[in-house]
Amino acid sequence: MRIVHTHNILFAIGILMVLLLLRLPLAAYVTRPESQPLTQLLSDASDEALELADDAYETKALILNDENWVTHVLMLARIKGHVDNMALIIEKLSKAQKSGSELQEQAVEQMLPLVKELSANTDAAINYLNQNKTRPISETYTQYLQKNAETARQLSSIISSLLEYQKSMVEIEKLRDKLGVSGAPTP
Repeated sequence: MRIVHTHNILFAIGILMVLLLLRLPLAAYVTRPESQPLTQLLSDASDEALELADDAYETKALILNDENWVTHVLMLARIKGHVDNMALIIEKLSKAQKSGSELQEQAVEQMLPLVKELSANTDAAINYLNQNKTRPISETYTQYLQKNAETARQLSSIISSLLEYQKSMVEIEKLRDKLGVSGAPTP
């Protein structure tokens, strides 16, 4: 089911990219050049977000299989580590975002609230566990874990979509150069 969901998301992203490419000229997308250091930071963020999303997804399985609060605390500590790493990457991205393209800048702006939400939800789940060690599983706790998994997937999807889009735009520009076609809009 997870593979089908991922496939559907990637398929939808691909369709949107094609539709956008057909409707708008390349110059409408890229008015500032891409920043290589920003691209590297986004790649680092993508790797971290993917690990975060996988771990957040695994916490949902804990609800069904493991009522030991120590196991939950250990998993949440791992997630908290990923969230903290993402926050550090976001901080670096925020400092460098004006040096990149508008698309890179927008990606950073979209990522920040998701990382803040993940941090708040993870802290709330950890606090809940600290107060409810004898019975760690409740509806509220379950909702925190589900929300974290959803938010982590959104974050991972935003970053990976941006990186795929950047690769596509570079490839399109190379093909245009080979054809001798300008990226400027036609009057």
